Formats: sequence, structure tokens, C-alpha cells
Amino acid sequence: MKISTIIFLIGSTLLPLLNLNAQSVDTLKYTSSNKGKFFVSWGGNRDTYSNSDITFTGDNYNFTLYDVDAHDKAKGWHVDYINPVHMTIPQTNFSLGYFISDHYAVTISLDHMKYVMTNNQVVRGNGYIDIPEGDESSIYNNTFRDDPVYLNEGFLTFEHTDGLNYIHAELARYDDISSLFGIRNTDVFQVNITEALGGGVLYPKTNAKLLVYDRHDDFHIAGYGVSASAGLNLTFFKHFFIQGDLKGGFINMPDIRTTQNPSDRASQHFFFGEAILSVGGIFRL
Repeated sequence: MKISTIIFLIGSTLLPLLNLNAQSVDTLKYTSSNKGKFFVSWGGNRDTYSNSDITFTGDNYNFTLYDVDAHDKAKGWHVDYINPVHMTIPQTNFSLGYFISDHYAVTISLDHMKYVMTNNQVVRGNGYIDIPEGDESSIYNNTFRDDPVYLNEGFLTFEHTDGLNYIHAELARYDDISSLFGIRNTDVFQVNITEALGGGVLYPKTNAKLLVYDRHDDFHIAGYGVSASAGLNLTFFKHFFIQGDLKGGFINMPDIRTTQNPSDRASQHFFFGEAILSVGGIFRL
């Protein structure tokens, strides 16, 4: 038998074994498999909101304000994001997740947004205010029929600033796209894209001052929300990551507390958008 034939036969036998060994080395990478890993993250957000119709009801009034504008209450780059005493003051995001497979994770998240109705705007109003004479708030008695209403601070301040708390569960998908950037050792640096769908409850602490009634500011389950997001996850040295997400969704709150009187309520629904930047860790127990 010729030497060249022997070399060919040996090579034909060893090459599959070498490929199998290379695959085995790849599977030994910590980042080659996600199933069974936990992750936790903390970050901040900026928020935008669609205009919304807000209806206020009570024993002696029932009126709706249309197309009310609102904004967030950003704090910017601030030490409060990492100060344990003040971490809930800025607009923040917390997430805890578990990979049920290499690509899919379930998460529990808290998006601590802030919603501030823009004061000194003019909106349309429909309904009535008919408060008994002798009550201070009777100075605002009126009937609205698509009339302009000036929202000054004496008439109404309306904020979910501690905050617009969206507590929700998500199903998220993660895909490693490191190879698109020529990254071979993902245990040093890994690039993932993420998508998620979620839903949960709204538990705002609504800071409301309506007419001349005492200010109300308390936590209350007010409704529900649904959301979808997409993001980019950069993982360093297997266990640490930075993640940016764009999230959008719909919030419906039919049961908002507005004054100390339990009969007084508000309701609204709107779309929201979030830009989120988080840092976190991923590990196996």
C-alpha cells in the first residue's frame, strides 16, 4: 500500500474526531449554554407618553379632560442610582430572570417610571362640577361641553411620581450574534440581541391635588399594562453585562385614587415608550 494512501486513510479517520473534539471544546465555554442560569440587572430609564383622556369622578363631579399632555421626571446622571438610601428616587429598572432554555428566559421586572401631567396647558373638557355651596372647592363649579379648560395648579396637579410602577413578567429570547463581529471567545466578550413580551399590574403612588381637596399620595393597584421590547446585551468575562433596551406598551388604569375620599377616582389609558440602560450579572447557583 502506498504511503500516500495510508496518510489519506489516517486523515479520513482522524478528521471527524478532531471536529468532534473542537465541538466539545466549544461546549465547555460558559457562554455556549444559558439553560439554568440566573441573571439580575439594575438601571435607569427615560420615558415618553401619548396624550390621554383623564376622567375624574366623585360624589359631586364627573368630568373628562381630553388629550392631556404628560412627561417624565428624569434626574440625569446621579449618584442616587447607586445610593442604597435613595435608589428609588430616580426612574429605575430592576429585573430578575431565569433561563428555561438556551434561548428563552422568564423574568420578573419592576419599571419605576414617572408620569407628570404638564401644568398650564389648555385642554378640552366635558362633564360637570357641582359641589355644595360652602365647600371651598365649589369655586370651580362649572359645566363643560367641549369647553377649553386651563390646567393650573390650583385646579389640578396629577402625577404618578413615586412612581408609575409597572410590575410585570416577561418571556424573553436571547440570541448570540458574536460571530457576526468575528468574536470567537465569547467567554471574554459576547454580543446578544434580545426580544421580550410582558404584562403585569400598575401599582402607582399617585400624587394628586384636585380642586381644593387635600392632596392624596399613596400606593394603589390601579390597572394593568402590556409591553414589548428589543435590546442589545454586551456580556464581559462570562458574568457581567451592560444592556440597552427600547420598550413600548399600553397602560390602562381604571382605578386611580385622587383624594382622601375613597369615592373620588380617576381613570386613564395611554401608550408609553422607554429607553433603558442597565448593568447586571449572570450566574449559575
